[in-house]
Amino acid sequence: MRRGTFEWMKSVNRSIILNRIRTESPISRAQIAKDTKLTPPTVSSNVKALIEQGLVIESVLGESQGGRKPTMLLINNEAFYVIGVDVGPQEIDYVIADLAGNIVTRTERKLPTPITNSEFLVILKEGVNAVITDTTIELEKIIGIGVAMHGVVEVETGTSLFAPNLGLTNIPIKEELEKEFELEVKVENDARAMALGESWFGNHGELDSMLVVNLGRGVGAGLVINGRLYHGAQNIAGEIGHMTIDINGAICECGNRGCLQTFATGSAITKQARKVLKEHPIKDIEASSITGEKVYEMALAGNQDFVKILENTGGILGIGLTNLIHIINPNKIVLGGGVTKSGKYILPAVQTAIEQRALTPKSKMTEVTLSELGEDATIIGAIALLLEDLFDPV
Repeated sequence: MRRGTFEWMKSVNRSIILNRIRTESPISRAQIAKDTKLTPPTVSSNVKALIEQGLVIESVLGESQGGRKPTMLLINNEAFYVIGVDVGPQEIDYVIADLAGNIVTRTERKLPTPITNSEFLVILKEGVNAVITDTTIELEKIIGIGVAMHGVVEVETGTSLFAPNLGLTNIPIKEELEKEFELEVKVENDARAMALGESWFGNHGELDSMLVVNLGRGVGAGLVINGRLYHGAQNIAGEIGHMTIDINGAICECGNRGCLQTFATGSAITKQARKVLKEHPIKDIEASSITGEKVYEMALAGNQDFVKILENTGGILGIGLTNLIHIINPNKIVLGGGVTKSGKYILPAVQTAIEQRALTPKSKMTEVTLSELGEDATIIGAIALLLEDLFDPV
């Protein structure tokens, strides 16, 4: 789909109608008019146009309210598609998904290091071209491209201001992709993209606020308030990995001491495990070969030292989340990312820490859960960037 068509579909009335159909389908024209306060002629004319575009379809007749049975409306999830991109520290993942977030094809590209901005953009474009080539979907059916990028992102311009894992600054992602593919492009910080994906596809129901925490190579978060991502004044809202937990702690990659990130990442867990192995060697296991996944496997096998490492990680994370509960007071906290594979030990420790430290009985009961979207949580969030702009624009 070319950008002109996308902009046409984003008109306020059409988006209001689309979002109502998306969230309440099957629904009648009359019910949409009643719910949205739009006039019946406005609803009918816009629905007619959306049906002509193929985005909305009519279904079986609804229940009669005393007159003729109404024709019900549904979103045609296969009418259009979105390219989602997740830029990780070592590779870029690409998918194409339909309007319901169902992934239909995927590919990936490795990222060499060191790398320049120009080299990064070449690989980024190559992967987008590849995922398009690998599918039979017509380019005209693609709404656009959503990119989840680690580090600090200037959302308005779609520029990666600082990508610490790659050592790059000021990458004009949106500008370059729009010029290359003539599609709408949205770029967002990866943790915030994950939060939006959870809000759209995580089956959490309607919440006033939700904090989503991404635990992996780093620690980031996204805050969704009334269905909208909160960015902050300088686009750094959610950088909870750099919350100070111990002023005398280890030096973080940001230069400060004792950041949450020095306790609750995969590398932090690995570092603790290697220290334990040096003090208490285990036959046939080299400290240098240990990984976060191995720590979890050995904890499952009954190694109490490794169980304690994971529980301590959850406890410290719980302290950090308690601080955020006191500041934000979200309805729900969702944990995602690779570290949550050890959720069996980490989640109960998080919940215990909150119960012990939160101020009020209700805040002690703040719901904390693990993401059900798994390893695709971030890239599904990248897809949601375009869907939010289509179905629910500001």
